[in-house]
Amino acid sequence: MSDTFRMAIVGTGLQAAEYAKSWLRMPNVSIVAAADVNSAARDRFEELCVQAGCAKPRMFANIESLLQNFSMGLDAVYLSTPHKFHAEGAIAVVDAGLDLLLEKPMAVTVDEARDLVKARKRTNSTVVVAYQGGLSPLVREVRDRAAAGEFGELLSISGTIWENWAKKYSGQWKQDPEISGGGFMFDTGAHMMNTACMLAGSEFDRVSAFTDHRSRPVEVVGVVAARLERGALVTFNAVGDVPFRCASHISLFYTKASVHVDAWGQWREVVLPDGTIDRDEKKEIDNPLPTFMAIRDGRVQNHSSAEHGLRLAMLWDAIKSSAERGGAPVSISNK
Repeated sequence: MSDTFRMAIVGTGLQAAEYAKSWLRMPNVSIVAAADVNSAARDRFEELCVQAGCAKPRMFANIESLLQNFSMGLDAVYLSTPHKFHAEGAIAVVDAGLDLLLEKPMAVTVDEARDLVKARKRTNSTVVVAYQGGLSPLVREVRDRAAAGEFGELLSISGTIWENWAKKYSGQWKQDPEISGGGFMFDTGAHMMNTACMLAGSEFDRVSAFTDHRSRPVEVVGVVAARLERGALVTFNAVGDVPFRCASHISLFYTKASVHVDAWGQWREVVLPDGTIDRDEKKEIDNPLPTFMAIRDGRVQNHSSAEHGLRLAMLWDAIKSSAERGGAPVSISNK
């Protein structure tokens, strides 16, 4: 077996290109193939590899051609297509027996998410959804400390995320509901919900949601009130029409401490009863590939699995259902 980690990129747009800048510098990692339906995007990505001093990857016009002609030359795939195409592409990758690093959100519908979980179980492939919060060592640390009872009983979670999203993505596919599957809360806001769900230590029971489209075809502002199965209360506030950079703040209130993190797990604070504040910051999570490789090798537990993605899909489905019914409470079934 080769010591080189051979990967393919499916969807060579902005996010993939940004990640590839660091991946191309990683020892023992080789981007050997890429696929994109847009020829200009393929050309830009190929030039990026050449400028980094790396060999040109094999280029394909679509994922079907890549998997049919090159799957035996791969160890894993990073998939970064528009949201609508995540589940279909992901299932094709795992059915080919490959491991997968998948951009968020994992799927647009609950049925898609369930199909991907079934496919992963059939092939025993490793599937990691590229939520920075889910892969953050700081978030994993908080989760482990909370599970050990260090902070006491969880009483409440409050999360807020904001961005100049409405203007930034005006006219782009992220604001086309047929492709995006939702607006700001489903796109950027998914980071907040994912991190909060990872730390909650409990499934969601009921949610009530209100959204505002702000003259856009998708939701731009959203508010959620929820109850966890273990009784703690949760609020989410997603505001995508403000003149500020993208940022977030998630607070978890326990009987023995309060914990504050951002959605991407770049920092966390633990406030103890005597007022002591334990703060730590990590920046390396901007590159998810090392953690994906560690999960794949069994060195790190997968807290951003396909099964967790299914829970997020069920939560989002309940949020949409409640918002469509004017905020009426909706129960979430995890059966």
